[in-house]
Amino acid sequence: PTAPRGSSCILGVLACPLATARGSAVAAMSMRPPAALTADELEEIREAFKLFDTDDSGTIDSDELKVAMRAMGFEPKRDEVRRMIAESDRDGSGTISFETFQAVMATKMHTRDPREEAIKAFRLFDDDETGTISLKNLRRLAKE
Repeated sequence: PTAPRGSSCILGVLACPLATARGSAVAAMSMRPPAALTADELEEIREAFKLFDTDDSGTIDSDELKVAMRAMGFEPKRDEVRRMIAESDRDGSGTISFETFQAVMATKMHTRDPREEAIKAFRLFDDDETGTISLKNLRRLAKE
């Protein structure tokens, strides 16, 4: 398959071997055109990848992937991370490229539960677990 005219798929990910692998969860994730992401979301993905690609190799391993996903507000299970790496690691290096990370995160970002996201944000403010956000909570956050 090729990308529809006018869409700039993640470096042609629709035409890449990963995207044509049948039954692959990562391949299915990479079918989403990046146009579905906002500029801010793309930047968030880029920043997370750069932050954890400490050797500037253009790839991250499973430990770095897990930490990067957590930094972006997701809580991946170890098995999920291993599966993502295994499904996309074409050269056996145990790493994934930025393009694959971007495809995975694009799908994850678009399947977030808005209610769950709101609850997580509320909990950040309500650090004393009173069920309310007080002036004290806001002052503490302002100092951080």
